[in-house]
Amino acid sequence: MAKIFAYIVHKDGVADDSALELITAAKKIDSGAEVTAIVTGSGADLDKVCNEMAESYKEVLKFDNESMAYPNAEIIRKALVNVLPADSIVLIPHNTFGMDLGPGLSIKLDSTYVSDLVDIEGMDGSNLKVVRQEFGGQVSTHVTCDIATGAVITVRPGPFSPDESKGAGGQVVDKSGDMGDISAKRKYLETVVQEAGDVDITKSEILVSVGRGIEDEENIEVAEELAEAMGADVACSRPIVDAKWLDKTRQVGTSGQTVKPKVYLALGISGSFQHIGGIKGSPFLVAVNKNPKAPIFQVADVGIVADILEFMPDLTEKINESK
Repeated sequence: MAKIFAYIVHKDGVADDSALELITAAKKIDSGAEVTAIVTGSGADLDKVCNEMAESYKEVLKFDNESMAYPNAEIIRKALVNVLPADSIVLIPHNTFGMDLGPGLSIKLDSTYVSDLVDIEGMDGSNLKVVRQEFGGQVSTHVTCDIATGAVITVRPGPFSPDESKGAGGQVVDKSGDMGDISAKRKYLETVVQEAGDVDITKSEILVSVGRGIEDEENIEVAEELAEAMGADVACSRPIVDAKWLDKTRQVGTSGQTVKPKVYLALGISGSFQHIGGIKGSPFLVAVNKNPKAPIFQVADVGIVADILEFMPDLTEKINESK
């Protein structure tokens, strides 16, 4: 079996939740695999993440360069091609950066590219059997891929449980001097921080989040009444922002805010990976949707098939009665 690598996404010295999920995904490819972490960046934050990952990974490859302080896929792709073995299996979180890095990396390594996995069913010889989702999660497809020459695989954050086992006693290996030419045509200029809204949902412990099932702007008030009863804040999926019913600062997802509440109540939200990708920290997730096949039910702790316009006022009434 080829060596398996996991690319670690991090920010401000904190590794993304996907860092430990990739270990679980790797072990579904090869249960005996000792996965190697890849950490790129610069300075003290990079060292902090490398040391943290050494608790979970037997080996951590460190790539330290000022040009990597902001993750530039063009630069990182060049560095990895110069260091990784030709038949490597590289796991990358399926986010906007992973979608930028993965395809080109697979071409440079002359390996198979597999995107947006939600499950891995195992190996059959050199064939990897995986599960992907199509049509916004409405259909699961079972795909067989020949990875004899290696593979670059983007793994959807969330479906794989994090490997919380520690004590790996891993070794941090500095590969900064082996990167070769990492010049790039594009460069990082600046980060433009979005203006804060009236509520910072990234700090909310309880969120009542609404999607298309809310049907009409006037029904937002019903969700707000429920949120008030629960001591929660109101969030939403992208269609609500596109309709201009709620501000962009309320949007949860890969193109919105990343949230880490303790409780997440998803009301009338189908559960596309773009939305689920914005929910971190494994909250207690309750999903209410009148479509019993909605993808949100696959990640929910509790799923309720109901019309949210009937469910919300009933729940608000029961909560208020209990007070």
